[in-house]
Amino acid sequence: MFKKRIPSIDQIKDTKTTAMKYDVFGIGNAIVDIVTEVDDEFFIKNEVEKGVMTLVDEKRQLHLMSAIDMKKSKISGGGSAGNTVVALSQLGGKGFYSCLVAHDELGEFFLDDLNHHGVDTNLKFEHSPKGHSGRCLVMTSPDAQRTMNTFLGISSFLSPEHLNEEAITSSKYVYLEGYLVASPKGLEAIKEAKKIAEKNKIEVALTFSDPSMVKYFSKQMEEIVGASVDLLFCNDEEAMIFTGTDSLVDAREKLKQTAKRFIVTLGAKGALVYDGDAFINIEPFPANAVDTNGAGDMFAGAFLYGITHGHSYAGSGKLAALASSHVVRQWGPRLMRNHTQKILREFTG
Repeated sequence: MFKKRIPSIDQIKDTKTTAMKYDVFGIGNAIVDIVTEVDDEFFIKNEVEKGVMTLVDEKRQLHLMSAIDMKKSKISGGGSAGNTVVALSQLGGKGFYSCLVAHDELGEFFLDDLNHHGVDTNLKFEHSPKGHSGRCLVMTSPDAQRTMNTFLGISSFLSPEHLNEEAITSSKYVYLEGYLVASPKGLEAIKEAKKIAEKNKIEVALTFSDPSMVKYFSKQMEEIVGASVDLLFCNDEEAMIFTGTDSLVDAREKLKQTAKRFIVTLGAKGALVYDGDAFINIEPFPANAVDTNGAGDMFAGAFLYGITHGHSYAGSGKLAALASSHVVRQWGPRLMRNHTQKILREFTG
């Protein structure tokens, strides 16, 4: 007579992971991107800080839009974490997104876009409050760098009440958008999401989102990090600002105190992945970049898809680098689903 075999802790954890309804629960701003082109003189003339995201009021944003030939612009669903969850979904993952839109045309556009990509959300358009949905003026310069001026609108009122605890506890990862630290209510929301995740042993991932968030909201960002996060996404500039260092070598060592694992994107030079034991260099894929908007979001989405679908950290990094190299070749932060599926076939084939 054979004894009943008792599963190991790792086997129990793997069973729980595969039974999860969502690969990633994301929380972030609901933003509709207005993507346009400007020359370098535009930034000087209109006193716009180039290369970063700046929060502006509606009057300032409308003033900038009046100085641009908007006939050449286009709109798309945006928001840092929103782009990431959509990328994950396009590759074949399942995501949930907590956000807030108003009962207006842009709000309906944003929710329809999430639904189109198979992303579940806490919102129903008919129950959305009055106001103005968030929008981001994305100004792309000749060097392919993106500069963003964002009017958060009603998204600035995103709060813990907009979380879906059942969705959080049914996810493999909770993904927190760093932009939310700029809003007191948003800060509360991501702190609560992290608390729920940690209580239920759900992995917590955080993106710094933009150098300006780390530079001007360092105290709030440190509140989010707390003792640690399981997975951190940042670029080299954000890594050095957050750690107070002036070299990537020093920054990556200090980041070990902040995150159990982390990814530092390096633009055209690829990325650096720390898997908790060793550093892995991710080689870049050559690309004729025309617009870097959304490259980091795509990287995070593809990486999260990889690690939640059986790929190693090295393999996930390679997939993420490949996917982000395709985003920068076009205008706008997102690819079409058939494009992402083609990338996945190229990666696995």
